[in-house]
Amino acid sequence: MNINKAILVGRLTRDPEVRTTATGQTVASVSIATNRFWKDKNGQKQEQTEFHNIVLWGRLGEIAGQYLSKGQEAYFEGRLETDKYTGKDGVEKRSTKIVAENMQLGSRAQGQGGGSNSGFSKPVATPQAQSVSAPAEEIPTINLDEEEDEVKIEDVPF
Repeated sequence: MNINKAILVGRLTRDPEVRTTATGQTVASVSIATNRFWKDKNGQKQEQTEFHNIVLWGRLGEIAGQYLSKGQEAYFEGRLETDKYTGKDGVEKRSTKIVAENMQLGSRAQGQGGGSNSGFSKPVATPQAQSVSAPAEEIPTINLDEEEDEVKIEDVPF
């Protein structure tokens, strides 16, 4: 059995770029940043940031273009895809992206309009998806701004 799955939660580094292919299909491109924090052997807090390119097709791309904006938190689930191309220097290069199959909208960056959205809205996965408004039930919130330094063993549910 083979599995190609990527799950990312991060903040958008730019507004989505939405375009239409020659065949009329909508495609959106976004980029997000994810951070990793740890303490080194000297006890100094360290941080590493990774940047990821994400492509959303069809209705999912339309929704991303309509509701996502720079600085907003978002959850993406999809598959890894690698493109090969030849650079200007004649050397073959590779670029890896995530082709999103599911998306959840997170809270907007501070200072942006549109009210306070403290968490993620319902998942948007199918071409039939029409709404991204928050559901009536409470959904666990992932707030990247309130990340703690350490995981406490008593907080682990298993």
